[in-house]
Amino acid sequence: MTDVKRVNKRTQKAAETRRCILEAARGLFVDHGYGATNMQDVAARAGVAVQTIYFVFGNKRSLLKELVDVTIAGDDEPVATMNRPWFRDALAAATADAQLRAHVRGTREILERVAVITKMVATAAATDADVAQLWPHGENPRFEVHTAAAKALVAKPGARPGVSTETAADLLYALLSTELYLLFVRDRGWSPEQWEQWTYNTLRPQLCST
Repeated sequence: MTDVKRVNKRTQKAAETRRCILEAARGLFVDHGYGATNMQDVAARAGVAVQTIYFVFGNKRSLLKELVDVTIAGDDEPVATMNRPWFRDALAAATADAQLRAHVRGTREILERVAVITKMVATAAATDADVAQLWPHGENPRFEVHTAAAKALVAKPGARPGVSTETAADLLYALLSTELYLLFVRDRGWSPEQWEQWTYNTLRPQLCST
């Protein structure tokens, strides 16, 4: 029993150390930029030895990738978006309208988290070829998520007749984009809730029968 407790304590401590490092990296990367931040800076803010960061994450690029993944997910559990409870619950909704409302809400919660690091990640990818390789141009996980949602939505009661999966996916992908969210919330001062309601209201007549 004592050995189990020791293992649990070590696991908890490791998880806490990982979170501290990620939070330190987030603050420094956003405030000063990815390129201008070195691992020693992150270690000092996190209160750990720089060797600990290398042991946990391997290198600075992997630290950035982990930070992006955790920010999108909302936690450090290795669960893809399409296996997340909010997404599965949205897919299980009885009607197209109910799924759309849940999908918009779940996406808004992701965008709220991601908005803070979007500019930093874009700048890092534009100025560092190694960072750019983390997200190859041929892969688009966000579009895959919206396509899965669209496929379920168009087959449900209340879906607008004649709307294909492809069209529905394009609409979800475009209106639920980080760029559009930032345009309204960051640049125009809308609240996230206002943006969510407007997006739902805009998508509903396109995807659901009136």
